[in-house]
Amino acid sequence: MNVGDHGAAVEQLRKINYYRLSGYWNSFRVRSGEGRSDTFYPSTSLDEVTRLYRFDANLRAASFTALAAIELTVRALVGHALGEVHECAHLKPEMLNARARGGDYSRWLAQYEKAVRESREDFVEHHHAKYGGTLPVWAAVELLDWGGLTRLFGFAPKRAQDMVAAAFGLTAPQMESWLKSLNIVRNVSAHHGRLFNRVFAIAPKLPIPGKYPDLDDGGPFTRTFGQLTMIQHLLKAQAIGNQRLLPAVVRTYPAVPALPISHLGAPENWSQSQLWAP
Repeated sequence: MNVGDHGAAVEQLRKINYYRLSGYWNSFRVRSGEGRSDTFYPSTSLDEVTRLYRFDANLRAASFTALAAIELTVRALVGHALGEVHECAHLKPEMLNARARGGDYSRWLAQYEKAVRESREDFVEHHHAKYGGTLPVWAAVELLDWGGLTRLFGFAPKRAQDMVAAAFGLTAPQMESWLKSLNIVRNVSAHHGRLFNRVFAIAPKLPIPGKYPDLDDGGPFTRTFGQLTMIQHLLKAQAIGNQRLLPAVVRTYPAVPALPISHLGAPENWSQSQLWAP
């Protein structure tokens, strides 16, 4: 690898951990059998590696911002849908589905109760003072992280699940699988993981081909671009967030001959999709 100016390279590695950068330059190693050799592709430079690293940092930030808009909307929708069942449906497993009859619900409830005890939010203190601390579901959802919200959606009765999923043009099983998939993207983004050239273990359930042609073109959905296409679909379905943010960042993918944008999982014609219009 061409490191360029030695002093500048040392300064770069002083600011960015060697092992963090290695997750990016590993893709520049020549493939050998089922793995990669210790030889880099010709003309590989540290500058190319750091440009990919900076792109990925911007992509993480944009992904987290986009997901925040989705999370807040899903909170509101779940709170409203369960509120139609009962104002405290989240505390009444008999009003939820069969999955709320076992240990998963008990663990969720323990985490929720801990969040209530430790919260310093004004609305929680208000309910403690005026109503004994029992939060209605439309307030309770505001204390849930993405994972807790996903589990509550999974416990909800079918009509409540269908109401939330339909708002995004999905079925309830699809919606739950998308929430689980995107929770991983959110966690990777929040904890400074790598989105570039990443393969995700969870394959989301998708609408039948042809229902959303622009979504169809975004796969494979175990790759980062497919996951980001799901985000774009959800933003568009509810007209929320900044739908131009992710397209703007993806368009800054650095010109690296050895690693074209396909390493993000993007197809050649990705920019022609309405979901990715500038």
